[in-house]
Amino acid sequence: MHSTLTKRRTLGYASGIVSESVLYNMFYTYFLIFLTDIAGINPAIAGTISMISIIVDGITDPVIGHLADRKGKDKRRLMKSAVIPMSILFVFAFAKFNLSHNALVIYFIAIAVLFWVAYTVYTIPYYALCAELTSDYDERTKIRGTSSFINAFAIFIGSAAPVILVGVFEGVNFTTSTSWSLSAAVVAAIAIMFGYIAYISTRHIKLHRPQSEENENIFKTYIQLIRIKPFKYLLAFVVLYMIQCSLAQADLMYLIQYRMNADPDVYMSIALGAIVVGMIIFVPITTKLATIKDRKFAVICLLSIATLGMFAFRFIGITSVYSLVAMLLFYAIGLAVFWTTFYSFTYDIAEIDEMVNSKKRVGAITSLPQLLQKFGAAIGMQTLGLVLSYSGYNANAAVQSESAVMGIESVITTFCPIVMGLAVLFMALYPVTKKKYKKLQSALANKKAKKEYDIEGLDRLL
Repeated sequence: MHSTLTKRRTLGYASGIVSESVLYNMFYTYFLIFLTDIAGINPAIAGTISMISIIVDGITDPVIGHLADRKGKDKRRLMKSAVIPMSILFVFAFAKFNLSHNALVIYFIAIAVLFWVAYTVYTIPYYALCAELTSDYDERTKIRGTSSFINAFAIFIGSAAPVILVGVFEGVNFTTSTSWSLSAAVVAAIAIMFGYIAYISTRHIKLHRPQSEENENIFKTYIQLIRIKPFKYLLAFVVLYMIQCSLAQADLMYLIQYRMNADPDVYMSIALGAIVVGMIIFVPITTKLATIKDRKFAVICLLSIATLGMFAFRFIGITSVYSLVAMLLFYAIGLAVFWTTFYSFTYDIAEIDEMVNSKKRVGAITSLPQLLQKFGAAIGMQTLGLVLSYSGYNANAAVQSESAVMGIESVITTFCPIVMGLAVLFMALYPVTKKKYKKLQSALANKKAKKEYDIEGLDRLL
């Protein structure tokens, strides 16, 4: 049954992550800057525009996840239907028109909301599709590992390429606003290309997808899913990891500017390069370790190293480019581990759901952690604001007080490792291992065949 999932098709599917990643990273890195510096939107209002769009993105995750699981829905076609609208709306999000301030605010809210809805229609089916391409534990891990490896380059394209492209277009006498639109168009073209590669690569693969007898009520679906015991540990792990991840990312610019007294533009490029290199190194290591042993073991081991490594800089300090790069390599271990294993864990939950509830709802199961990703990121951003305020940070001061500087450094060297350590604890409580998963699959196969099946040792899963 796995014969249709060739290496070429696997690579094609995995490369579909580029479509969402380049848009995601350019949006989160530059949209606020574009609103304030190019479109001339008041900074407080610009932040509100971004917040509204992210809230809508979070709300639509479970709705789209439920839709993707409905009878007769093909996740590949949903991806295909979304990739062009998603990319076009993205270009319009970086387009400035000659409108009044209030009209521009309404325009950007509408465009950002529509973009994130289209983005969700692409990403939820894309990630859920992996569970239907194969039911093999190791094969899923390898697919996600390949995808995470490709994503390291996509992150760099989405985060670094736009500002380079803007400079190139300005160099041939385009205005700054037009240059941003053209830069967004290039990134959007890349997204369309890889989205279609993913679709074409998977359209003839036979899916492991049970046909539901009926379309369920969305609230009933999510109530049943939340009751699955291992899912609760996984959701806690996701929230905690995303809190520290967003904290570290948001704190990085402050750390460079006020702790290191360095040029943020130059050092952010170095920092981004260190993160990408770290992911390129540790994604294959994560995949190999997860295949040899299992994903839970890989996460506990490598995230523990990342936690202790980042915490060590509480005593070492971050005062030079060398210490910055060294600390970010430990941070990159966490990124490599999380994004390589995260979605594969949700596929485990789909098998448990099928065993417990006789239903396989991968789209819905994938959407809940994605919703909590945004929730965790929001908590992280809010926490950073509270730390800055409590430590005496003054946005109008060129030089910050010692307490503010210490607060900025402590976020990434103390608070982030503590939160990541808690995430490791919840992963330790997560009961699904490769051995138990294989026993679960055997019991599930017998249950489907209406034979006797043994669930001894699976009580913590079921």
